[in-house]
Amino acid sequence: MGIKQIIAVASAKGGVGKSTICANLASYFAQDFKVGILDADIYGPNQHILFNVFNSKPEVKTVDGHKSFIPIEVNNILLNSMGFILDKDKAAMWRGPMLSGAIKQLKELTQWGDLDYLFIDMPPGTGDAYLTVASEIKPNNVLLVTSQSKLAVQDTIKSKTMFDKLKIPMIGVVDNMSHSIHPVSGEEVSEFDLIDLEDETGLKVLGSIPRIRDLAEFNPNKLSSFFEPLYNKIVKITS
Repeated sequence: MGIKQIIAVASAKGGVGKSTICANLASYFAQDFKVGILDADIYGPNQHILFNVFNSKPEVKTVDGHKSFIPIEVNNILLNSMGFILDKDKAAMWRGPMLSGAIKQLKELTQWGDLDYLFIDMPPGTGDAYLTVASEIKPNNVLLVTSQSKLAVQDTIKSKTMFDKLKIPMIGVVDNMSHSIHPVSGEEVSEFDLIDLEDETGLKVLGSIPRIRDLAEFNPNKLSSFFEPLYNKIVKITS
């Protein structure tokens, strides 16, 4: 059976909450499906930190004569990341070919087993990592993440252009941290002058996630209801 669906969670702009969106979505999906996360952000891996397993190491086994990683399992999610392999105080100071090779090996040498969904937490930018994921991992779909910041939106447009050229379908965009919620009235308070993301990017907005403390401090044991509509839409699109 292998992996049925591979979804890359991407943003050319750093700091828009891509990794947190990926972790929350995977947690929601893990209620009903077999799920894995590949943290492809080689220079700044975060999934092992978000899931509070940063002191763990994947087991290495020999399978069919080749060394393989046994992914860390946390909350019914299989997880592998360069964060497990590098010392936590070390930086991956690699050029393009080494970066691409590391991403390819993380995917191919991990014993994922049968998964319904593998989420790929992409690094920011539009360079070698994107090309490697497109050619070697071949995601079925891409979910883009942005905020209402003008800079983030412009970088999202660049991401869309890149994936269009790579011929990888994009299921839509998540509008993250676009508003806060008033602690007394519960009303939405805009953080920016609102941008029509669908008009600017040409992509369907699948969800708008607020800027609140509960989401900023991701808890793998506590699902956020803000992600339920997004989850339902992605399941419908990818089923």
